[in-house]
Amino acid sequence: MTPVTIPAASLDTASGANLASLVAARLCHDLVSPLGAIGNGVELLEMSGDYPGLANSPELTLIGESVRAARSRVRYYRMAFGYAPADQRVAVAEITQLAQDYARNARLTVEVEGGGDASRIEARMLLLALMCMDSAMPWGGKVIIARKGQGWRLGGQASRTRPEPSLWRWLEAAPTPNTSPAPSEVHFAVLGTLAADHRRPVTWRVDAGGAELSF
Repeated sequence: MTPVTIPAASLDTASGANLASLVAARLCHDLVSPLGAIGNGVELLEMSGDYPGLANSPELTLIGESVRAARSRVRYYRMAFGYAPADQRVAVAEITQLAQDYARNARLTVEVEGGGDASRIEARMLLLALMCMDSAMPWGGKVIIARKGQGWRLGGQASRTRPEPSLWRWLEAAPTPNTSPAPSEVHFAVLGTLAADHRRPVTWRVDAGGAELSF
């Protein structure tokens, strides 16, 4: 696991949002190692001849699947909520893998068009935007992520959606929500703050047939 390096300059001008991203990076970093150890332990048990039949037991299978899902979700959260140096780049292939791993635990199918790389800020915004799409289509759907000029577009199709205008208002240039988002919906506020901080305006639409988000 690559250690998290925090430039001293970032602490001097740290806003509340930046501090929150540093905390998220620290938590995810510290959780990955024990989860990896559990996963390695499961693999050793599967290969061991001391416990016949254990490798194919439903109990060990459940533990293994749960550990893999947890490690995948922690990696996703670290990229989406963690500290993002302005000059760091991320391969689109890595973003694709994270998005598709997330979709396996949701009811979405995700396709990412294009290759190359993206800034870490763009990667954060894409993964947060995917969580917003998931909130809009909790009963399932298909999301296509593609470059759009100098930005990105997420287009979603679903047979049923859950419009929540109060949540999507967090993505406006000057949000005026009446209440704070619930923990399960905090990605809206984080994406809105990130977009404002980096001057990446967000446009969005949610209707009965799906949702769309661009920045």
